[in-house]
Amino acid sequence: MGEGDVKRLIEAARAARKNAYAPYSRFAVGAAVRLTNGDVIVGANFENASYGLSLCAETVALAAANAQGRIIDVVAIAVVGGDSAPITPCGRCRQILAEAEQVAGRRIAVYCAASSGDSVVEHSIAELLPFSFGPNDLGLDPYSKS
Repeated sequence: MGEGDVKRLIEAARAARKNAYAPYSRFAVGAAVRLTNGDVIVGANFENASYGLSLCAETVALAAANAQGRIIDVVAIAVVGGDSAPITPCGRCRQILAEAEQVAGRRIAVYCAASSGDSVVEHSIAELLPFSFGPNDLGLDPYSKS
C-alpha cells in the first residue's frame, strides 16, 4: 500500500472512532480494514455494562468484512485510539487478526496510530503475536467446501 492509501485508512479509522460506544472505559477506538479492491470497512468499539461482552473496534471491522463474505480479501487494518501515542490491538484482537491472516492467506499489515498527530507505526501480525495458533495448526482450511 502506498503512503496515501495508509493515510486514507488511518483517517477512516479516526472517523469510525467518533462512533465508538465507550461509556465505561472512555477509551474510544476506531478501526478500518482495507480489502484487495480498495474498499474500506470500518468498526468502532462497542462496550457493554458487563465489560466481558464488549467488542473491540478491530473485531467489529473484521466481523463486518466477514459478514460481507470479504474476510479473504483483507490486506490491511488501521487501529486508532488514545491521545498522542499510537495504540496496538489487545491480545484478543491479535488472535482474531492472526486467524484472519491465515484465512486470507496473505500478510495483513497493521497500522497503529493515535487519535491525533502524524505518528503511524506498522506492525506485522507475527510481530504482534508470535507463535500464534489458528486453523492451520489444526490442519484446517477454513474456506474449504468439503
